[in-house]
Amino acid sequence: MAQHLKSSKSTFLNVLRHSLAFGSPSHASRHLRQKLPHGGPPSIKKVSPNPLTRLCNTMVDTLSSSHEDTNNESFTNIQVMDFPGGKVSFTPEIHFISESNEERVPCYRVLDDNGQQLPNSQFVPVSKEIAVKMYSDMVTLQMMDNIFYEAQRQGRLSFYATAYGEEAINIASAAALSPDDVIFPQYREPGVLLWRGFTLQEFANQCFGNKSDYGKGRQMPVHYGSNKLNYFTVSATIATQLPNAVGAAYSLKMDGKDACAVTFFGDGGSSEGDFHAAMNFAAVMEAPVLFICRNNGWAISTPTSDQFRSDGVVVKGRAYGIRSIRVDGNDALAMYSAVHEAREMAIREHRPILIEALTYRVGHHSTSDDSTRYRSADEIEWWNKARNPLSRFRTWVESNGWWSDEAESDLRSRIKKEMLEAIRVAEKTEKPNLNHMFSDVYDVPPLNLREQELLVRQAIKSHPQDYPSDVPL
Repeated sequence: MAQHLKSSKSTFLNVLRHSLAFGSPSHASRHLRQKLPHGGPPSIKKVSPNPLTRLCNTMVDTLSSSHEDTNNESFTNIQVMDFPGGKVSFTPEIHFISESNEERVPCYRVLDDNGQQLPNSQFVPVSKEIAVKMYSDMVTLQMMDNIFYEAQRQGRLSFYATAYGEEAINIASAAALSPDDVIFPQYREPGVLLWRGFTLQEFANQCFGNKSDYGKGRQMPVHYGSNKLNYFTVSATIATQLPNAVGAAYSLKMDGKDACAVTFFGDGGSSEGDFHAAMNFAAVMEAPVLFICRNNGWAISTPTSDQFRSDGVVVKGRAYGIRSIRVDGNDALAMYSAVHEAREMAIREHRPILIEALTYRVGHHSTSDDSTRYRSADEIEWWNKARNPLSRFRTWVESNGWWSDEAESDLRSRIKKEMLEAIRVAEKTEKPNLNHMFSDVYDVPPLNLREQELLVRQAIKSHPQDYPSDVPL
């Protein structure tokens, strides 16, 4: 009855508006209220024989009785503005949007810190084959980091950066993707390459910069890339990969491909302008791209508390109209499930997705960093033991009867032998020829590059003792 009366009132006001040339139904409403009788019992009103007059009297009574109760409601329902993006309602109240939610965005997880599955947890089922490969690759990534890190400390590598503490983000996200998905990494995602089949020898060739390195020795160690595996070469500059990923995703969409682009970045990357440009670009173009943020608490020595006042990175998605989720980055099952679901949504619905993976960088930022200068060793050790992604996932895999101490021992022994052999071969392999320093940019090298190459060769000839003897000229 109330809904019917409300509809009749709206119809009446519109009729009155057009009949008497009011600017809007609200103007008609205000006119009637100004003509309302003040005082006197309603019973003395004369009943008019004219049906339209009786209708007007009825609506006047209705407006009078509901004036106080529905004033704000009428204002909100009637006062709207058609604006690009949809209708915007007006309000008579001065109201500022809060700078933060009352409660922080919850973090999705499947396994607790001890590797036990949470009651009623929702996750994408994982087969024995996939689960064992996920765990094996997590162990392999950790061991590869250990050995390459030690090689750098021995002076055999110029630089290295580990993924300690972030193995689950690397491997679980890779496992949830298709080989056709295009990866735009930062520099802490070698596990994605490992999952896709990049060999330990290929990792070693890149780190040692020999002639078998696909980058021909031009890049720093850990700046991997593989055309065959749809893994764009790492760029040392922060967040530049994000807009590139959006462009690639839009291309995949235009070509009707059943694939998406996936880009990784750290919490520090979200402070770069490229992050914001990429997010807006992706939302507007409805590009199928996954933004996976490894929020590990530190951008080198800068804590997240000095980077933003928002509730992490996940809330920034809504500002750009992007669906988002916060995930426990040390929970391999949660990461796998979130990325799996995000990928399907991105491709099926042509939309970007933001995933904030909460984790912790257990290692130093790189071999150029000593993180104990800005955080305590106790803090690092606590994360390494209490929330270790490998031990958590191993507990779950073992609980399914898919792993054992014997399998663990065999795996670690095999990986160590393969790593040492890969380093031995990489060190003995010849370096790229000097001319590769100037090739692969221009079809015909311009004059300034030819002059630079000539100067370099003259300098080497004049001062041979200052240049490495193992670089072919």
